[in-house]
This record gives sequence, structure tokens and C-alpha cells, in this order.
Amino acid sequence: MHDIRVGILGLGTIGLGAARILMEQQALMARRLGKTIRLVAAADRNLDRDFGLDLSSVRLTDDANDIVTADDIDLVIELIGGYEPARTFVATAIEHGKHVVTANKALIAKHGEELFPLAEKHGVAMGFEAAVGGGIPCLKVLREGLAANDIESIYGILNGTCNFILTKMENEKLGYDEVLKEAQALGYAEADPTFDVEGIDTAHKLSILASMAFGSHIKFDEVFTEGISKITAADIEAVAELGYRIKLLGIAKPHELHGERQVEMRVHPTLVPLSVQLAQVSDSYNAVMLSGDFVEHTVAIGRGAGERPTASAVIADVMDIARVLPSCIEALAPPMGFVPSERCDMATLPMAEVQCEYYLRFMVQDEPGVIAAISTALAKHAISLEAVSQKERHATHAVAVIMLTHATSEGNLQAAMRQITALPSVQEDVFILRKESFGV
Repeated sequence: MHDIRVGILGLGTIGLGAARILMEQQALMARRLGKTIRLVAAADRNLDRDFGLDLSSVRLTDDANDIVTADDIDLVIELIGGYEPARTFVATAIEHGKHVVTANKALIAKHGEELFPLAEKHGVAMGFEAAVGGGIPCLKVLREGLAANDIESIYGILNGTCNFILTKMENEKLGYDEVLKEAQALGYAEADPTFDVEGIDTAHKLSILASMAFGSHIKFDEVFTEGISKITAADIEAVAELGYRIKLLGIAKPHELHGERQVEMRVHPTLVPLSVQLAQVSDSYNAVMLSGDFVEHTVAIGRGAGERPTASAVIADVMDIARVLPSCIEALAPPMGFVPSERCDMATLPMAEVQCEYYLRFMVQDEPGVIAAISTALAKHAISLEAVSQKERHATHAVAVIMLTHATSEGNLQAAMRQITALPSVQEDVFILRKESFGV
């Protein structure tokens, strides 16, 4: 049996989970592979703590360079997170002929287009299944299971923190700030939750999924992104009365427009019909719905974060690479699912041209003609209404008016909003949510 020697960068939650699997499941993996995967070394900035795991057989260091340049390491698992120094360590490992597995979605989204060619040049493999969806094998499904399909759409609940907050707000009728504090206390949200609640984490993941689905280069910086921090319990209740549930979705679709192929990529709170499976995904679970021209809808649901699910995905990548070592990595599917020379630089569809249905909430003065004035402004911009409802009067004598629109372009909608917010009877900025019908 040939040993595959592994080094880990970062002994945080996921790093310790990966180390635990490598040590406790070694015999099972050897039965599946016909070779042994052995944890040789690990690096962490703080070695003076109780890891809760017997690492006496592992060489420990506080210098990651000792791992990425070591002669007795075949594969490096990067679990530091963030852009730097993770990018430098991964590049150094590749340049020293080491295969790399990472759970770092930010690294892949921002620097993947630099690292993939570097890995190809040095004849090593990169695995990053755990970067999207935690324990859900959505990248493998997209790269391999659906390889014979033209992918027509991607819908993803890709951030467990946001899904937990929205579920809690709905079930317990609580405000966003109160639930966020609870999520932080439970460890679901960071002290600075911006990456999660403002949709940045989801945008990282969506940019990777879209690139893999459509054979395009990763363009994280071009993903339209809105978060959940402005959603109120009243909005959640009003949406439920209309037969919808709010989910933070990552959405990607290909288009043929203006004689070229373009990619639509957007992240925002979305009204999802209660009859659609994604609406039933609750708490910290993630889900990815992929639609292909031969399979229609394929949905994968599972834990999108946490020690055990994410570590499981990390080690699955390690096993895939170990299976073809020492000399057959060309047998692996290309990391982004397409032969590198066939990946293209597809333009991103401008958000102004994206077609959506909308939920609009206005706070207006309770006086005759207000709804008519709003409706006239919408009609001027070719926006038709599906439903209108008026809520009870507030102590300020303002009333909430809620409208659902039929499909229109984002550009038309924003032009109408500029006209409507200039009306004296509209008391504050309009709150806008986008709606997806999923053919329902």
C-alpha cells in the first residue's frame, strides 16, 4: 500500500474535524482506496491549547511554510480561510509539487483563476468541494453528475447563518437585530456578521457555481449582492399571507442577448412560493437547485457548514486525489468542469436588464389617490400589478401598501421607484424584494 502523506494548515473547527477523520477513519479509507492516507504534519498559530484530539503522532508547527515546502508532504489541506496569507501558502505548496485541498470559498472566488493554471503547470490537483455547500456534494454533482447537461439555472440557499436568522424571525415573530444576537451567541454568526448577512459569502459561492455550470471565468466582483439586514418581521408575515417565504438566494442563469452569451448572477432576499422545495429548507441547512436540459430540477439539501459536514467534504476531495496518485491526476475531471482551454470570458448580464417579479412595500399618507398615483407611475414604466394590499394605519397616520408586480426589468423598476419616491405622499424609501415563480 502506498502512503499519501498529508499536512493541514489551520487547526480550527474544520481543521480538527479533518484531522479527526484522517486519524479515526484511516482503515475505512484504506479499504476504499487500496492505499493509506496519513496525517504527517499540521500548522497553527496557537499550539498552546487543548485540541481535544490526540495529535502526538503528528508533527506540529506554528509556521505554515514548514508544511508547504516539506519533502515528506504529498498533499496540503488549506483551512486558514480568507484571501491572504492563504493564497500565498497555496501557491507555494503548488510550486513545490503538492496537491491542494481547500474549503476556502473566498480564495477560489478571488484567486481561482490564478491558482488553477498554476496547478496545471506544476502537474498537481486542486480540490475545493467544501468551499460551496459544506457537506452537500453540489460541485461534484455539477462537475460530474450533470456533465452531459446544459445547465439552465442555479438557485441556492448557500449561507446557513442567513437561513437560520430568517427561519427564526418567521417562527418566533422576532426582529432581525434580536435574532442576529442569538445567532452570534450560538456561534452561527461572527462578531462581525457582514460577510454572511450582507450576502458576500453567498456571492463567493455563487460565482464558483456559475463558472462551473457555464464554463465561464469566475467573476465574483460582478455578482449583484444584497443582504437580509433590512428585512422586518412585518415583511415576513406579509409575504407568508401571500403564499411565499423569504430566502436569501444565489441565482445564476445563462442568456443569449445582443448576439453574445451572458451570465446573470445575483444574490438577494427572494420571495419563494411555499409550494417550492427551497421554501421548506429551514434553520442552518443549505440547498442547491440545479436545472439541466435533460434532468430538469435536481435538488441537494444538507448542512452547509460546521465541523463534521465540511470536514467530510474536505476528506472526500483528499480521497479523490489519493485514488489516482502517484501519476494519473489527468484522470480527474478538470477542477471547474471544463477543459481549461474551453473556458471562456462570458460577460455578466447588467442588473438593469435582469427580468424579475417584485414585492414592493410603501409607507404612504392615508389619503385618497395615493395608490392610484403609485399605480400610474408603475404603468408609465410598463410595470403591471399582480396583487395589492393595504395594512392597518400606524400611529403616524401612515399606512403600509404592498404590491406584487408581474415580471419587468430591474431598470424599469428602479426608474419607477425614482418617480414614486418623489411623490409627497410617499413617506420613506420603498422596500423592494425580488420574487421567483419557479414555473408555479
